[in-house]
Amino acid sequence: MSRRALIACCALLLVLTAPALAPIDSAGASEAASWRLDPVMAPPPNPGVPESSFPVGLGRIGDIQFWAPNRGLLITAGDPPTVPAGVWAYDGVHWHELSNACGGGENEGEGGRIAWAAPDEFFTVSVGRPGQAGQSSEFIEAPPLIDNTLCRFSGGQIVASYAHPAFQADSYQTMQGAACFGPSDCWFGGNALPEPQIGAFQLQWNGAGLEAEPYPKEGHAIEDMLGFEGHLFQSVRIGRHDPVSVEEVREPPVIHKIDPEGVQPTFQNEARIPLYEEGELPEALDFLHLSGAEGVLWGAAGPKQAEAGEPGQLTMVRRVKGAWTQLIGPEHPMQPVLGSAGEEEALLGKREEAGEIRAREAVVSSIAAEPGKDSAWVALKAPGNATATARALIVRVSGEGKVLESQVLPSNAEEAEGVGPKGAAEKLSCPAANDCWLATTQGWLFHLAPEGERTLPRDEDPNFAGLISSRPEDLGLPQVPPDAPPPDSSGLVEAPPEYGGKFNEAKGGPTEARTAVALLSGVHSRLLHGTTLQLSFHLAVKARVRLLAKRNRSIVASTPTRTLKAGNRSLLLRLDPKRWPTKLSLETHALGPLPTTSSRSPKVSTISTGFLVLPHHYLFSEAGLPR
Repeated sequence: MSRRALIACCALLLVLTAPALAPIDSAGASEAASWRLDPVMAPPPNPGVPESSFPVGLGRIGDIQFWAPNRGLLITAGDPPTVPAGVWAYDGVHWHELSNACGGGENEGEGGRIAWAAPDEFFTVSVGRPGQAGQSSEFIEAPPLIDNTLCRFSGGQIVASYAHPAFQADSYQTMQGAACFGPSDCWFGGNALPEPQIGAFQLQWNGAGLEAEPYPKEGHAIEDMLGFEGHLFQSVRIGRHDPVSVEEVREPPVIHKIDPEGVQPTFQNEARIPLYEEGELPEALDFLHLSGAEGVLWGAAGPKQAEAGEPGQLTMVRRVKGAWTQLIGPEHPMQPVLGSAGEEEALLGKREEAGEIRAREAVVSSIAAEPGKDSAWVALKAPGNATATARALIVRVSGEGKVLESQVLPSNAEEAEGVGPKGAAEKLSCPAANDCWLATTQGWLFHLAPEGERTLPRDEDPNFAGLISSRPEDLGLPQVPPDAPPPDSSGLVEAPPEYGGKFNEAKGGPTEARTAVALLSGVHSRLLHGTTLQLSFHLAVKARVRLLAKRNRSIVASTPTRTLKAGNRSLLLRLDPKRWPTKLSLETHALGPLPTTSSRSPKVSTISTGFLVLPHHYLFSEAGLPR
């Protein structure tokens, strides 16, 4: 390409609907590997029926993740009635339906998430099941179901489902992020907590159950999550009106880092990430999509229309040894990616017809660092370009910010073979070098691999072979009262006691009975600033504690479940004057044996764990309200 032609193209753009573009840097491009459509066959309509030979799109794919190159998973909303919502597995040869339960949503930004915990264990963030709607006259609107439940797969079955009733202060919020450090340490994050609470909704799986661990003080929604080099990195979406309880700063942190080691996780903010140009509003940039490989953490974000001001521009950053640098952005804009002069002339003559967009306006939908290379693939699309006639655009960017190559899929060769558009680029994943997968908005898959290595040794694990159809019940389903009375347990059928006989007299003095002390004692409360309740108490042993405020039968406020050590402790709970509670309950669970004391000691209590309803005066004695 001539210098003149290159200068003329500097204001041009990445083209979403043009023929496949040639690599700019042929030395950096992969010559052996190429992208091709991977046809996925329709699932059999009934058990025992052979698979169809007709390739289909799987519907909205929310996530695609690999444990190994020949062991992968994707979660989809499906394309009923041909493809049900659920989970599909890759065995190195082809994709097949693994579960028709625990699928994702069907709209943009939905679709579910996958988090591998072990070779045969993983979690999905899934759409909830209908069941609560119409069960109570208190529901003015249908309960939300999008990506607010969890399914735990292990040993070839769904072993647990986790959900919570809607319209409660502690209801599960929509979750966009999921990551695991192992079978006993997984994290899930999502939208901001409901008012008046401040923070981002977050759950931690500790190997035995889920605990609420909200990201404190900042109500920015968690959009992406990645376990990387012993830390958990979270990307958040900055909104102008997000509630925060800390002093506002010009550039709020867009990456949170959690150190999960120890009794309590440590929350930090990643600072000094170069993202914005002078005068650019933080909310004008979308959240950073995250990926990591070879000791490098990559992030890519596209523009977002701010509540006030112009949208931002495509930005890429990376983190090496704790330091962030900007690869693409205001200081280093992405250059146009064009092919030969002939292709350029064709593009110039059909700019409007081709539906071109400038590079800085491209929306980032995914990023995948390629193992073994200092580069990452980025999926781009035009704003709102998710129709069936859209084509997928992906680019590979080096660690220096150079665009090594770009691909518009399907390629020219595939078009000549009769392969039509399959939708815009949506999700990327790279399990190995020269081995990457792309899912489009229409649920089709493209595979990057050398021609002779498009299949691998088949994964024969039986846990990924059968079809899983059963999902256990969870708290999100309505509790149906039994139709029949409970079984008779009065003891009338037991053998009668033996009367008579001789009692053996105990030798020595009377045995002193001992009983466990109360887990809670010294409970006091006071009202701070008119709306914040401070509850102080003493814990006999380490325990999990949560304070609930109820108005009649509805929960109007609650604290997260906290693991507190023994000693004097306190909880803070913000109350809404318009929904002032009528009852406080302290939910406790001791995490160790309670000490014992003599039953002759005064004021002995045997309350150890469970639900403690606090006396009425804890609410109103200092609130200035009528009792």
